[in-house]
Order: sequence, then structure tokens, then C-alpha cells
Amino acid sequence: MGPRGGRGAASPALALCPPGLPRRWERSGNRNNREEGRGRSAARSGGGGGRGRCRRPRRRFAGAQGTPGHPPQTPRCPPRSLKFAGMAKTTSLSCRVLEGKDLPAKDVSGSSDPYCVVKVDNEVVARTATVWKSLNPFWGEEITLLLRHGFHSLTIYVLDEDTIGQDDVIGKVSLSHQQISAEPQGIDRWLSLAPVSPDQEVQGEIHLELQVPERGHPRVLRCHLIEARDLAPRDPSGSSDPFGRVSCCGHTLETAVIKKTRFPHWDEVLEFELPEGELGEAVLSVEVWDWDIVGKNDFLGRVEFSLDTVCPGPTRGWFQLLPFPSTTKDHGGQLGALRLAVRLLEDTVLPPQHYQPLIQLLTEPVLCPAQSPEGTALAVLEEVTSGESRQDVATKLVMIFLDQGLAVPLLDYLTTRELARTTDPNILFRSNSLASKSMEQFMKVVGLPYLHEVLKPVVNRIFEEKKYVELDPSKMELSRGRRISFKGSLLEVQVRESSLELLKGYLGDIVDAIVGSVDRCPLPMRVAFKQLRRRVEERFPSAQHEEVRYFSISAFLFLRFFAPAVLTPKLFQLREQHAEPCTGRTLLLLAKALQSIGNLGLQLGQGKEPWMAPLNAVLLPSVTRVRAFLDALVTVESPKAGEVPVPQGHPQPSATIKEGPLHTCPEQGVALLPRFAFKKRHFRLSTQALACAKTPGGQVLSSIPVEQIRAVEQVDKGAFQHPHVLQVVAQDDTGQLHTTYLQCKRPARVPAGTLGCAPFLLSPQSALELWQWLWALRRATSANRDTLPTCHPGTFRAGRWTCCLRPARAAPGCSRTHGTVVLGEWSDLGDPAVAAQSLYGHLRAALAGGPVGSAGAGPPCPGQAGGLVGDRLQKVLRDLDIAHDAFTDRYETPEPPPKPLPALRPPAPPSASPSAHPGRGRDASGATEGTRGQQPGTGCIL
Repeated sequence: MGPRGGRGAASPALALCPPGLPRRWERSGNRNNREEGRGRSAARSGGGGGRGRCRRPRRRFAGAQGTPGHPPQTPRCPPRSLKFAGMAKTTSLSCRVLEGKDLPAKDVSGSSDPYCVVKVDNEVVARTATVWKSLNPFWGEEITLLLRHGFHSLTIYVLDEDTIGQDDVIGKVSLSHQQISAEPQGIDRWLSLAPVSPDQEVQGEIHLELQVPERGHPRVLRCHLIEARDLAPRDPSGSSDPFGRVSCCGHTLETAVIKKTRFPHWDEVLEFELPEGELGEAVLSVEVWDWDIVGKNDFLGRVEFSLDTVCPGPTRGWFQLLPFPSTTKDHGGQLGALRLAVRLLEDTVLPPQHYQPLIQLLTEPVLCPAQSPEGTALAVLEEVTSGESRQDVATKLVMIFLDQGLAVPLLDYLTTRELARTTDPNILFRSNSLASKSMEQFMKVVGLPYLHEVLKPVVNRIFEEKKYVELDPSKMELSRGRRISFKGSLLEVQVRESSLELLKGYLGDIVDAIVGSVDRCPLPMRVAFKQLRRRVEERFPSAQHEEVRYFSISAFLFLRFFAPAVLTPKLFQLREQHAEPCTGRTLLLLAKALQSIGNLGLQLGQGKEPWMAPLNAVLLPSVTRVRAFLDALVTVESPKAGEVPVPQGHPQPSATIKEGPLHTCPEQGVALLPRFAFKKRHFRLSTQALACAKTPGGQVLSSIPVEQIRAVEQVDKGAFQHPHVLQVVAQDDTGQLHTTYLQCKRPARVPAGTLGCAPFLLSPQSALELWQWLWALRRATSANRDTLPTCHPGTFRAGRWTCCLRPARAAPGCSRTHGTVVLGEWSDLGDPAVAAQSLYGHLRAALAGGPVGSAGAGPPCPGQAGGLVGDRLQKVLRDLDIAHDAFTDRYETPEPPPKPLPALRPPAPPSASPSAHPGRGRDASGATEGTRGQQPGTGCIL
């Protein structure tokens, strides 16, 4: 709270808005306080005119916990409880930020340095890399989100990064849940950027109880404002001074101001006398504002109810705060455009026991190798899987078979079928078949710790040294030479020689690490490769095909594992950020060299890049060493039963997810001088524990097992006078909860004392580090049970919580915990029931001749897969249909019954990708009740 001339200082919650960006304060209707910023005494006495009156009850509603029974703006009677124990609604959202075009210049040089921030509802979930000096940037970054409670909107902000001062906002693209779900195939097109308006950037929820009597004289509408949570911080201190304003039938009443909190607790009842007769289109409007002693009040959000839709009895619940209706005019592409690819998938996942018959059918050919491979459920799934959905099917199959401990036999089954179809050994495993995709997925899941141990030291050194490396004369930047020479050829030779020496050193270290890692390679991978070599030797036994037994393994291990990890370390969790252009070029050249080694040197001198020839002197000896490495790799004894004990869930030994320096403060250190209670430590997050030490590689001082973590949340800026603090709430063996505070400290680029901008703009590196730790911790704990539904985003100090101002330490959390998990491309195993539901969706869509819910299927093809297995598979699919329909009939709007399944046959390639329709979940546009589907954040976007 402080002087705010005119509109007031730039809101810290909107740090998107550069200084001077005007707000739209003129609104229609009776909102006189908004236009003039007048005092509130008139409104509290019924300033809107008329018969409204406000009454403060005796705190009979204090501490009441509302049930999430009503969706925003359309209150309903409390919902029925679900009777299907274990049933869940899963929502996954895939968003690819591809490129931008015609962006406005924000720098004096006539260019911009654009990057994107992705936000789901009120939570930042991703930030792209910065493309320097470009008005037509290309990012090409993809994120996949697992949303436990659904979502309302997806927003991508485009900003210009500045070395000095705050980053400039270029524009945004917003897509609602309804817009995305209306296109089952996904959105993939150019979208114009819209300006960012402060009144559109709201967040949080409000807890209300409404009651409209059916009869009586006079009829009195009771609006009980209980509390609000996760409001946007509008003051420079990172807090707000919220009050509620309720308008109905021309009357306006307001609550008291609760100062310095984003979690106000009003517990006030405002009453309105309703006119006689029908209410017609009468609307009850509830608005939340931030009060300022000087200047105009700041808008925090609103929610409206049509009185004729309110239940006669009490209607109680949490409602998401919404912005004012947008009045933004189309700027005709003046801010540029953004190309996005967004796809939404929603499924109803049944309890695990419903999927056991399907899993049993899929595992039968693996458990009973004597059974004919033709006509099995696995064979049918392989036949009906199209190229577009093959990656998803392979991922789900590996997930299920890993959970069953049968991943290696699955790979043996698939590769045997692939070999039977291959006549030319030179093209073996070259295509993206189900066998190739499954083997690739298996290596990435099981071999992640092994990959880190082998490649991470060299990759880290390449990123840290940032050496200029280039062999292609057409791409050499001669200005990077160490000395100036008028003879360009001499300088070019120097650049080539220095680059060659660096590449030889890096490549030699990588090859040394690989060939010396036989004993560290996971046993399941070694057994899988041994079985693969045996099958290849049986299929191509002649001496002229001797190289095939080596190439069949190196094609996977080098071409699909080591080389891609070197090329894009971020996708394999080797690095947290993409490489800069200079480092990226070095990694590309090394990946090309590893591909040549993986091809066993057979194509050396035959490529279109003759400038790579100087590396042949290193590549040929490496090929000889790699052959010996592959021979040693498959020298391993297989288990007697033919099964390999693959760890269920996360691979072992534990993989490092993230590590780095943090400043930590225990719960007991908050009481005195909280800003100076933090101590610098080195933290390492693995799939098993969060451990800290004084130095990297030092003795572990303390650790928190991952399975004991109950919540990971951001802490409000005002709690420690620092914006980049997160908390880890863990439960010990005795059931006690303990909180550890972690602070991300990176040098800020904005001078101290700068106000009116968000923490992100004050210190982008610290904010980015905070987000990375939040995502990493939430991802590591995504499978934990008994997580906390709420927590306090502040600290308990001076006898009260700094967030909600409640005096009891044991007071329930005032903010919802977040469930958004950013998934990797392949390393998140997840729930086998979710995987089985996805495979059921693929089978159901393909065997019905099209997507689930489409029109009738074509006639069955005689002579195709059928018989006993086919009949059993159809029965399993029909049983799952019945289970889904039973859930739909009880708890959702009925949908048309599914068409009958034809006899099993390989369908013609569908016009739409089956992967866009896995499962039989309802259309995503259906509204969910209460706060399910809402994902409020604890802070601002930027």
C-alpha cells in the first residue's frame, strides 16, 4: 500500500505490463468507485443507492470449509459422490511452441531477443530459450503436462529479454479449454498476438455461499463472502489489500479491507432485497479489489451468477475469479504471430482391476512363447497401429511390461517378428517400427542413470568451455580467429586445426567413457542385446552377414541412444537448458562422429560432407574398440526363467534429476532475522532422495526421501523479503510434517530498489532456477500418495501466518497445492492403468474403423486375425466399453452407445490419427464441478 498516482505503480503481479501501459478503467454499469477512485464510506452505507444493507454476523461461519461442489458462474446443487473407487480423470496437454514471425522491434538496434513463457491457468509451467536478435524466431520446444485437476486456459506470453532493466512484453496468445477441446486433432496454426491488459491478468478463487429464498416478503438474497485465496499481488511488497464488492439489482455493498494478504478471510454476509415477481436476467456480481490509499483501486477478479440459475437452497463452493470481458480490438497482426501446436487428451481411467484381462491378453505370447505369434493381442495391436500413434503405443507397452517384469521378453517377441519380415539385413531396424520404438523407449527408461554416468562429465565440460568448433568452410566465422591476418586461407587453416584438435579430444573422452562402461551398463539392457544378437544370427547365419550382429546392437545403442543424447542433452536430462548456438554446433559435429562409429565406419568417405574426413583417423580405431565393447556387453548370463528383474517405477540406481547450489533454511530458523537464516548448500535431487552437502560430491549432511515429500510449493515474496523461495513439506516416520525452505540466488540484472516489476524481471536467472527446481521436485514426487491438498505459502512468525494472518500454527493451509507435472518425453513411467487405458483406446478406435464415437464401421475382412484370441480380445474391449458406459450413465451426460466391434482385422490407414482419440473419455469441453479443473497459482506469471 502506498502512493499510486493515476493508475498507480506497475503491478508486481502483472510484471508482464511495462510501465505506462494504460488500464481500461471505464466500464459500463454502476461502478462509480472504479472510475473516480473515491473513498469507500459511501459504498459501505449502500453507495450504489437503493435498499441494500450489510450485516456483520457473529463469526458463526468462521473456519468453515466449503466443498468444491460448484463450477464457476453456474452454481449447482452439491454433486453426487463417485462410487467407482480408484477411478480418475486424467488430462494431458501437449504444447509445442514452434516459431514467431513479424514481431515488433523492442531494442534500439531494431531487433528483439524474444522468448516465451507458457502458463496454465495461474501457474507458469515452461519458459523457452531466448532467440537473440531476431524478429522471426524459431524455438521448436515441446512440453507435455499432466494436469490432475484439468485446466481452464492456456496462455503463451512473448517477451523481449533485456540485459539492463525489465523485459518488455510483446504480446500473448490465449486458448481456452473449450477452444482446444473443440479440435480433437489438435491446433496447429499461426495465431496473432494480442496485447497484454492488466485487467485480464487475474488469478485466484473466492469461497462463497449464496442463498435465494423461493418465496417470502421481502425476498432477501444472502451472499456470504467467506474467504479468497491465491489473489494476485498488486503492491510492491508482493501482497495486496483486498476487499469484496457485491452488486445486485442496482445496489452495491462492500466488505472490510483485509490488509497485506493474498488470502483474505472476510466471513461477512451481504444481504439484498430482491424485487417482486420474476427475476428475469438479474445478475449477482462479486468483485475483488485491491484497496489503495492514494490512486485508484486495482482489480483482482470477478465472478457473476444469474439469479435464476442459483439453487433455492444454499449454494456453497470455491469459484475461480475471472477477468472483465475483453474489449481488446484486433490489432491486425501488428504485434506479430505465434505458431503453436496444441493437443488435449482427456481420459476416464477405470480402477486397475478392469484392465487386468487386457494386460493378461497382451502378456500371453510373452509368457507362452510356444503360442503362434499370429493372432495374438500383441500381433493385433502391432497390425492396427499407424505410424502416427506408434510412439505412444510403444511407450505404453514398455510401461506395462516393465511393471510386469517382462520388458525384455517383450522386446524379444517384437524383434523376432521384425526379423521375420526383413529380407535385406542392410535395412534392419532402420524403420520406426513398433519393435524399434519399443527398444528405444526401453533403453531410455532403464538406461537413464547409465547414460548420465557415461556422458554427463564430457557434456558438462563442453558447455562450460564454450569453445568455437567448425570444420565446414562455408560456415566458418573467421572473425573468431585468435589473431588477425590478411591471408584468409591461413586463418581458415588455423580455425580448422584448432577445431579438429578440440573434436578429437572430446570424441576420445566420449569413446573412452563408453567402451569402459561394460560393467555399469544395466543388466536388463545387456540381456536384451544378447537376445537380439542371437535372433539376428539365427535369421542371417551366413558369414557375409557377420557385421549385422554388431550393427543390430550399435544401431540402437549409438544411433538411438548415445548420439541423440549428445545432440540434445536437455531432452535426456543431461542439461537443464538447450545449448547456445556455438556449443550446439560442437555437439552436432560430435553426434555426427558418433553416428559414423555406430555405423561401424561402413559409410566413411561416402557422405556429402567431405570436410568431416579429417576425423577418420580417430573414427576408424574407435570402430575397432566399439566392436570389442559390444562383444563384452553381451557376455552375460540370462536368468533361468527368461525374465530379467527390471526395477518397477523409477530405474535403479537412482538417476540424478537436478543438482546445484541452493540456500536452505529449516523451519526452526524462521523466527529471528529470516532473511539471514539461509545457508548455502549443494543439493542433489535423485529419483530416491533430495540430499544436501556443503560442496559438490561432499558428505551428505541431510536428505529427504522422495516418497516422504507431501508438497512442493512456492513461498510468497513477503515471507522472507526475497521472491525466489520454495518450500518442501515432508512427513517423517512418526507422521509429523516438517518444512524446509530453499532459496534460489542468482545475480540480478536490475539495480536494487527497482519497484513495480515482478520477481521474474528483477532476477530472471533466479526465477528460472526456482521454476526448474519446482518442476523437478513435483515430477519426482508425482507418484506419491497422501499428498497435501493445501498448504501455507507463507511462514509462521510473530504468532501468525504471514500469508493468511491466522494465529494458529495448526490452521489448515490457505492455498491449494499444485498438481501440474511437466513430463519428459519418455522417462516418466506413470500409472500402468493409464497406459492400459491408452492401449484400449488405440485398439477400440482402430478395430471400430475410426475414432471412438465415429459412425458405423466397415464390414469385417474374412481370413484375418480371429479365433479364440480374437473373440477374447473383443470380449475384453466390450467389457471395458460397458464399464465406461456405466460410469458415463451414472455421473456424466449420456453419450451415444458405441458401435459394435467388427471381427478383428487390420484397418485401412485412418484419416485421423488414433493417438488423438485414445480412450473413451468424454469430450473435454464438459464442465467439471467445484474446483476440479481449476489450477490457481501462488504467484504471478512473471
